[in-house]
Amino acid sequence: MKELIPDFLRWLSYEKGYSPHTVAGYQHDLLEFAATLADGTAVEAIDASAVRKFVVSLHGHNSAATLARKLSALRSFFRFLQRQKVVAADPLAGISGPKIAQLIPVFLTVDEVFLLLETPNQKDTFMARDLAILELLYSTGMRVAELVSRNLEDLDFEAEMLKVRGKGNKERLVPVGRPAREAVQAWLPNRQQLMQERAGRGLALEKEALFLNSRGSRLTTRSVERMVQAYAERAGIPQTVTPHALRHSFATHLLEMGADLRSVQELLGHASLSTTQRYTHLTLDHLAEVYDKAHPLAKKAEG
Repeated sequence: MKELIPDFLRWLSYEKGYSPHTVAGYQHDLLEFAATLADGTAVEAIDASAVRKFVVSLHGHNSAATLARKLSALRSFFRFLQRQKVVAADPLAGISGPKIAQLIPVFLTVDEVFLLLETPNQKDTFMARDLAILELLYSTGMRVAELVSRNLEDLDFEAEMLKVRGKGNKERLVPVGRPAREAVQAWLPNRQQLMQERAGRGLALEKEALFLNSRGSRLTTRSVERMVQAYAERAGIPQTVTPHALRHSFATHLLEMGADLRSVQELLGHASLSTTQRYTHLTLDHLAEVYDKAHPLAKKAEG
């Protein structure tokens, strides 16, 4: 089996456009499964019992989400082998993954978002950059990995649109609001200065990257995560705030203001509408709260 894994990983990278991090995860899960097989086991001989034995070995020290992910990796691998006509049957055909509790997305209220956006100030070395990042995350609902991989040419100031390359290497265009555009424009002179300083040190320039760190290199996802949480703590927001929380806030606030689910799906770059539907219960909670506060009968019931 092991000798077939590299071909599958190349297919994930070049045909599916998966990130190196995702491909490495698939590799780890497949090698973990291969290690449970008897030496010399032919891939054609792998059956459902071998998969169930693997699942049993994982129970007790893996979460339901981890089990589901590992089974998904195996399912993708064997379906790939079927398409390549290496195996005739899928040993996972009759095996279902564990049920995973639907987690409620963490999101901020509109007031908390505004408070966060007002937190960067002149005392912050990278105030212009950090404000541009916060504004852009909330304005577009981008994933943090999508943000740090953006190039300056991806943002069309005239059309007020940003080109985003998401999961599976799929491109989408998302509108960019005026505050975010203005914040990015205010950051550009600082970006140019960082590039000049990097050139002065004789280093290769990051001419394309939209956001740079203090060394003039492309900003990393971890740096953005630390920055967002630091500002949230300073703003006094009583929860862990990640870039993904701003993505959740973007989707939730759009739906609360009447946006339709399909449009939000397109803006977020979700392949399936069911993924976007996680936010509908949040908007229903919001509607119930508005009803309780505003409807005459609701007020009478309280009295």
